[in-house]
Amino acid sequence: MLRSIQRCLWVIGFIVLGYCGMAWISASRYQTLGNAELDHLINSNAPNVAQSPLIHGGLVGKMEISRLGLTAVIFEGTDEPVLSQGVGHLTGSAMPGQNGNVVLAGHRDSFFRALRNIRSGDVVEVTTAQGVRTYSIAATRIVKPTEVSVMAPTSTPTLTLITCYPFYFVGNAPSRFIVRGTEIPVSSSL
Repeated sequence: MLRSIQRCLWVIGFIVLGYCGMAWISASRYQTLGNAELDHLINSNAPNVAQSPLIHGGLVGKMEISRLGLTAVIFEGTDEPVLSQGVGHLTGSAMPGQNGNVVLAGHRDSFFRALRNIRSGDVVEVTTAQGVRTYSIAATRIVKPTEVSVMAPTSTPTLTLITCYPFYFVGNAPSRFIVRGTEIPVSSSL
């Protein structure tokens, strides 16, 4: 009986490891393809290469927080298939370069894991085919999932990053970790 239990646990362990490995390989593939597509769009010198309107799951751009070593491709949408590939742009929120609230979401146990170490003053660069936008982190806070005011439009260029909280919680996390930044004007970021 103990041998049967042992074999069963080994099989379950291999299945779980296989599933995690396939998820990691798939996410890496989408990140590589997204980076290649963004590079192609940037290097094509086409004046208006943005998709209008963006298609669900389509490329938006790439975000980077150098101090944290965080780099991730951004796709349109915030549902599970999109968030398993990269960071998601909330459909209907502003696009980088527009006035308003650019809302990006990511999983706390993958692409946004590094946000646990973010600090006020950290710099976030968001690259799209239209150029690079730079944001300075102003504040972080923890809210309930029902507090959707953090996604509301703003009158100035703002960046809002959303992930689940606490970072090491097992299962569905009870709160959301919100990071808010303001765009640094192009003349100041040089």
